[in-house]
Formats: sequence, structure tokens, C-alpha cells
Amino acid sequence: MTVRGAPQPSAAVLRAFGAGERSPVLLVGGQGTTWRADRIVLRPHGDVREARWRSATLARLAHTDRLAHTDRFRTPRPVPSADGGWLAGGWEAWAWLPGATDPTRVEDVLAAGAAFHRAVAHLPRPGFLDLVDDPWSRADRLVWGSGPLPTEPLLDRLAAGFRTVRAPSQLVHRDLLGNVLFAPGEPPAVFDWAPAWRPVGYAAAIAAVDAVCWHGVPVDRLPELGRLAAVSEWPQLLVRALAFRVLVLQLLGAWDDDQTARHRPLVDALLSGAAGTLDA
Repeated sequence: MTVRGAPQPSAAVLRAFGAGERSPVLLVGGQGTTWRADRIVLRPHGDVREARWRSATLARLAHTDRLAHTDRFRTPRPVPSADGGWLAGGWEAWAWLPGATDPTRVEDVLAAGAAFHRAVAHLPRPGFLDLVDDPWSRADRLVWGSGPLPTEPLLDRLAAGFRTVRAPSQLVHRDLLGNVLFAPGEPPAVFDWAPAWRPVGYAAAIAAVDAVCWHGVPVDRLPELGRLAAVSEWPQLLVRALAFRVLVLQLLGAWDDDQTARHRPLVDALLSGAAGTLDA
């Protein structure tokens, strides 16, 4: 299976990660750039600093049993390249795990994310977070005060609802909902870690607003999801999370009338208190 324009790992990249000459198969989902070659999954690595840190960190945590195979979550194992590093020819590699994502299982995603975040809570803040230059990283920094937000009606309304967040920050996964695999008889697998240094509840809030805007989860379930996430300042974190998603779409050049119509009901609900989540 191939998709026109999708970058494909070369034979040299496959050999570098021990995949030999096997023909890779494009995996469904994500940004359409991830391939499987036998028991190895390959994807373009993006920012070099982030990619090397992610692989080295997860490999080290797995070695110290902080990411041990438990009933709460697991992570794929990073695959080193032939030269002993984690990258080759613009690609990174991970051990393939069976399973499928299911964004409608938002409660299970939040539970897996909470377990993952407990396992990485001791890690220090990496300096590269200030330097990664992609739409997601730029949007994250802007929503948390690194500069003025672009002018757009829905985003203006959300920004007007920003309040100070006092919850402590730690490393979190900024894109949980579509990056948890479920397989019968196995713990959920958290993959494609998009790191950010934010309150744990922010990661849960992004998953929650994604579930409402894209996967049919009713708005009136947001308070329940907040109780499940068991984090403070849930209403404010939802506002920040929705602003983040709106801003990402703008920076990607994907914001249009359809996106406005998709996101406006949740903006209205959060800012009016109709979802039962507005701060007092």
C-alpha cells in the first residue's frame, strides 16, 4: 500500500534499522508518513534533538523498569540504528506492537495517559522544548504566553477566557487521543510521544476537546472526564487546550469555515458554562 507523495524509507534506512530488504507498508492514521517493515515501525523523525531525546529517554526508562509491562500501560521499544544511534537517513524506528487506536475510548486513553505521566514525572525539563519549530510546538508556546496570539474571532474569545493556571508542570504527552493502541489481553500502548512541559491536566484536556470536536463525544461529558482525569483547574485547561487546537489548525493553513463550524459549539459551551465547566 502506498500513498502518492508519502515519503518512504529507503533500502539503506531499512538496513540501518535491521529491516533488511523487506518492502515497507504504509500504516493508516496519523500524518500518513509511518511505515511498517516486519516487526519495525519507521517514521520521519522531525526535530533531531527531540527525536534523540525521546528514544534515549524511553529506552532508559524501560531499562530501569519505570515503563515496565503492567496492566496500566506500555510503550514501544525504540530500535537503535546500526551505528548505535537512534536516527538514520531522516528516520527513527520503533518495535511494532499489535493493536489499534480508538479515539472513542477517551476514558481508557485518559487512564493510560495518567499512568504514563506518573512514570515520567521525575524527568527534568529538556531545553529543546524552547527551540522546536513546528506548528504544534509554536502553538503550545503561544497559548501559554510566549507571545501574542493571531487575531481570529474564536481564538480571540478563548484568549479572553484565559486565567492563571497554578498547577505544576512536568513532561506530558501533548497528543494522547490518537496515540494509544488497544489490543485484546494487552495493556494500552502509549506511542508517538509529543513532549511538552505543562500541567498533567492539559494533556488530558487536549484529548477531551479532540474527542468532542472530532469523535462525537457529547459536550456534557466533559465534567465527567475532568473527574476521571482527577486534575485541578479543569475548566481553564479545557479553554487552553481548545485554543491550542484552533491555533495549530491556523498555523497549518487548515483553518476554514468548516473548521470554524466544527469548533464553535465547544467554544460557546466552555465560555458560557453550558458544559458545566466554566470557572466560577
